[in-house]
Formats: sequence, C-alpha cells, structure tokens
Amino acid sequence: MILIRRARPGDLPALARLCAAHAAYERAEHEPAGLAERLAVVLFGPSPKIIAWVVAEQAALLGYASATIDHATWTAQPYLHLDCLYLEPSLRGRGWGRRLMKRALAFARLTGCQEVQWQTPDWNAEAIRFYQRLGARGRAKVRFSLAV
Repeated sequence: MILIRRARPGDLPALARLCAAHAAYERAEHEPAGLAERLAVVLFGPSPKIIAWVVAEQAALLGYASATIDHATWTAQPYLHLDCLYLEPSLRGRGWGRRLMKRALAFARLTGCQEVQWQTPDWNAEAIRFYQRLGARGRAKVRFSLAV
C-alpha cells in the first residue's frame, strides 16, 4: 500500500537519495556528501526548519515534498514555500503529485499561511501543466543564487 506521511528520522538515507535524484532531474548542482546528516538537523533537530512529507510504500520512499514557512514583505503575511516536490517516474501521472499538494495546502491552512508559492524550471513542461491543472498561476521571474 502506498501512502503519504510526514518524514521520519529513519527515512533520511532514502530521502537523501530522492533529493539527489531530484537535483539530477533538474540539472542542478548538488552536494550529496553528508546530506542525510544535514537533513537530520533541519528536519528533526531542536529547531526544525523544513517540513517534509514522503510517499512511501512500506519502507521504500517513492517521492517527497518539502516546505518552509516564510513571510512576504509586500503583504506582511506568512506563506508556505514549497521547496521541492519530486516523484519517482513510476508514480508520475497517477495522482500522487496532487495528493502531495493537497497535504501541503492543508498544512498551509493549519499554520495560517495565506498561499503556497513554489517554482519549477521553465523547461519542465510536464510540471508546468500539472501545476496549471491545479489552478496555480505562473509568475515570470528569473531565479538567482550567489555563493556566500
């Protein structure tokens, strides 16, 4: 049976593997060394920073979504920033992405967030169509990063 649940400490090795697969899919730079240990701190440490849900079939993880609560200066309101949503190819198109989004939306409502925001690469037409079918609106922006 496949289900969605909150990530647990025992999920860390599999979650790190999914993060690496996600980064490779999005053609992103990724530092896998020590990721499970770093995730342990931000997901389960004394001051958790990230919320994560996993799609699990018994002990196997097949997908995940992660988010943080942030605040917008323009509205002075909290919003849920959906950092990642990734499914193994075998689960895509079977409703699991929609279920993960429902879980994130429910969490956003529960925590007083006004909306959920996220991004996807402009070349990821499949994801863009999926998000549009959910009723989401795209906003044209260019994402930057600057190493510190």
